[in-house]
Amino acid sequence: MNVACHGEKGLPSFTAHSRMQTPVNPKLFNFSHLLALRKNTAHLKPLHCLLLVRGLLRRRGLLGQFLTSCFHLGAPDIALSAFYGTAKRPDLFLQNLMVRGLSDNGFCEDVLSVYRYCRVSGCPSGDFTFPFVIKACSALGAFGIGKELHSVVLRNGFERNVVIQTALVDFYGRTGHLEHARALVDGIPQPDLVSWNALISCYSFHGLDHKVFEVFRRIVDMGLEPNLNTLASVIPVCTRLGCLDIGMSLHGFAVKSGNLVNDLLVPALISLYARDGNLSAARELFDCLPAKNVAVWNAMIHAYTQNQLPFQAFEMFREMLLGDAQPNSITFVSIIPSCEISGSTWSGESLHAYVIKHGSENKISVSTALLSMYAKLGDISKAEFLFDWMPNRNILSWNAILSGLVCNGLWDQSLAAFSEMQFAGYGLDAVSVVTILSACSNLGALLLGKSVHAISIRKGIDSGPNVLNALLMLYSNCNHLAYSFELFENTDSKDVVAWNTLISACVHSEEREKAVSLVHEMQKMGVAMDLITLVSIIPICCDSANLRQGMTLHGYAIGKGFASDITLVNSLISMYGKCCDFDAGKLLFDVIPVRGVASWNNIITVYRHQNALNQVLILFNQMMEEGQIPDSVTLLNLLPACSSQLHGKSVHAFATRIGILGENPLLTSLMTMYGRFGNMNSCLLLFKMGEKEDISLWNAIISVHIQTKNVQRAVTFFRDLLQVGTQPDDITISCLILACTRLNSLNLAHCIMAYVIRKGFGTDTAMSNALIDLYARRGDILTARKLFQGLLQKDAISWNVMINGYSLQGNAEAALQLFSQMQETGGDTW
Repeated sequence: MNVACHGEKGLPSFTAHSRMQTPVNPKLFNFSHLLALRKNTAHLKPLHCLLLVRGLLRRRGLLGQFLTSCFHLGAPDIALSAFYGTAKRPDLFLQNLMVRGLSDNGFCEDVLSVYRYCRVSGCPSGDFTFPFVIKACSALGAFGIGKELHSVVLRNGFERNVVIQTALVDFYGRTGHLEHARALVDGIPQPDLVSWNALISCYSFHGLDHKVFEVFRRIVDMGLEPNLNTLASVIPVCTRLGCLDIGMSLHGFAVKSGNLVNDLLVPALISLYARDGNLSAARELFDCLPAKNVAVWNAMIHAYTQNQLPFQAFEMFREMLLGDAQPNSITFVSIIPSCEISGSTWSGESLHAYVIKHGSENKISVSTALLSMYAKLGDISKAEFLFDWMPNRNILSWNAILSGLVCNGLWDQSLAAFSEMQFAGYGLDAVSVVTILSACSNLGALLLGKSVHAISIRKGIDSGPNVLNALLMLYSNCNHLAYSFELFENTDSKDVVAWNTLISACVHSEEREKAVSLVHEMQKMGVAMDLITLVSIIPICCDSANLRQGMTLHGYAIGKGFASDITLVNSLISMYGKCCDFDAGKLLFDVIPVRGVASWNNIITVYRHQNALNQVLILFNQMMEEGQIPDSVTLLNLLPACSSQLHGKSVHAFATRIGILGENPLLTSLMTMYGRFGNMNSCLLLFKMGEKEDISLWNAIISVHIQTKNVQRAVTFFRDLLQVGTQPDDITISCLILACTRLNSLNLAHCIMAYVIRKGFGTDTAMSNALIDLYARRGDILTARKLFQGLLQKDAISWNVMINGYSLQGNAEAALQLFSQMQETGGDTW
């Protein structure tokens, strides 16, 4: 029976024949030819059984052929079973065959197991063995085993073998011991290009980009011609550093050397041009390849995503699916951010469904990208669900959920997740530190922020620019501006972001002189102001005295090409408006090519602050005519311009129709508007709609009742405020003091003063001035005098209210005496 002629269908005949009672001579069958006919793994298992039964696997040649077939068909598990089951004393040939086959299939742990088994069995190792075993150590990060192998290499006299030395260079580089890798290359008498390429790859892997260029120059100086692998390692470094000129030179060299049309080099060049925004060149490279592998598709998809072109990325992904290339995890990680950019939840959910269908949902990189996508689209519940069901997590997954919570304003939850992350045994990296510091900054959690700062110092990541900027923001937001300056001055490398952070902090803290001083110092240090610097510093030029300075900044912006930026234009409009140069502000507004709601709000706010209420109404009508839909900021500016209750009711109705009535700032403004017209019923209805935890709502209802002379009712609302647990602020107390003045009640005045002292408001000069005025008007001039004398800092109002109090009581002598005392101390009067 000639089995070979049956091809794929011959195997059942052999299986049946193995059960025959008559002894069969194995020599009748050409097993070598049979192995060559096997086309899939389903045929290997019964053949393995047949060879075991016949004892043929003990033959070295046939076992070698069988193992080769297993690796060729992608069945390393069957190869391992056959090897361990029959090779009791493996020789060098079988050992090398196994380590190479397992290495090619990515079974790195099994490579080491086979190597140990062969060593215990007394099998020697040759120059062909070590490169694959060392490669397995590199992939597993097994530094200890790799060092032992290095010792074995030296003992066996292979230290001059360039292939083994190159494998060791790669091993030391990938395990982070770059000094050993460099020493090995320098120790090779005549290192070839492969050795240098291994060193370049190591430096590139660890982000030591300048070292890559140093080695590349040495290769060229030695007269070695860079090959495809050299270019594929150096071009990504050009991309990271933004060295387009060098990258283009390497592109030209690749064309000259005939290496351009290559699916290893083209993805690197696509990324290079995409980084510079030259998508036409990237697409031309993509189109030049007749057959495109998944790496090329991934590079082009990422290029569109990187340049904020989500729909082109989606189209490229669709073309890929219609072609022969199958997406992998890198494809999904490249396309998922396009859903964030487009803001399309539907696209994100559809892509998520395809990921599940593809079977990639449990890959950490893909699930982390999906998690980040849902968080940035505002669906934090889905992000948390994905995170909770991730079978495996890494530091990137934790960073993604922390960042998602912070970006959605869930700062308390982000701190809880941070505690859980530490409990799970994950250490912090720079991204984690920046995210948690941002949460602490928003919450004012200075103590926790200091703890994170200490951890970053201990881990040696506190000097990074992103961490430094986050620390500056933390201490500035927590009213520790002096420490921010100390931290800033003790830092050697300050980028423009650090300067901008500190300048912005000074502006927000109303430290105008410090902000201006920083700008001058920044320019002396040779750091050019960017767009953010200008937007940060322009708000301090808000009066006529600083107008010239603001105009200088405006001129600088024009010179740098920033003048068309809408954020900067809005800042300049606001500046000119506050300096009463309405013509300049209006001119800037009129030349904006596409005016959005923010620009309209800005110009309307300028006129409203100057009480040009008729102009506010005119601008609002123009805004509506251009088809812009007002938001809550527009309506907040419009309400003070309402000259009748009917106009105010129209604004109220519009806010209801567009669904923004529930916002407390708008509610309080509507209450103030209705209060002006004495409509208390509408005020009370609006008050009931608001969130009672917001003190501004209580301040509005109390103020409205005082304004309409319902003073006793205002005091009742203050009692209600205390009962619900909302904490009063200085505006509440000022309103209460005004109510007390209207009621003419000394008992209530004493109660208010006791409350003010107990709650710590007594240190506020403005609050003390109001109490002095209250007691003086009620005739208790002695208490007023005690409060006046107890002031640590007296301003002009303090002196004036006390002098006025004496005048109201008819004590002209005391008033004149106090006036003289004020002049001696350098005070002032109204």
